[in-house]
Amino acid sequence: QVQLVESGGGLVQAGGALRLSCAASGDMFRTYIMGWFRQAPGKEREFVGAIAWNGDNTNYGDSLEGRFTISKDKAKNMVWLRMNGLQPEDTATYYCARSKEAPAWYGTLSSYDSWGQGTQVTVSS
Repeated sequence: QVQLVESGGGLVQAGGALRLSCAASGDMFRTYIMGWFRQAPGKEREFVGAIAWNGDNTNYGDSLEGRFTISKDKAKNMVWLRMNGLQPEDTATYYCARSKEAPAWYGTLSSYDSWGQGTQVTVSS
């Protein structure tokens, strides 16, 4: 069992930046990737990006690489999502998630078995 707690969300003006944190606890031994997803009201959950728990491989959602950066500290069981150049369309609840699988694409929603409660990010124009 893994518990994930996100923090760092808030209200920011367009063009601003935020860093979201994900604190993990429990049995992380079988973790393969740690991912970030987001969901805006009335929309499907969208893949933001993910990082391999062992190694440095990262994947990002379409058009997000370059503005968003994922990093981790295994010793502290922490994952971060740095978001630059935020725009109103980035407004959503952001979720941290854990996968024990090795999907061909890190954005495969069904491969993630543990989720945090989410943190709200609101970008004003």
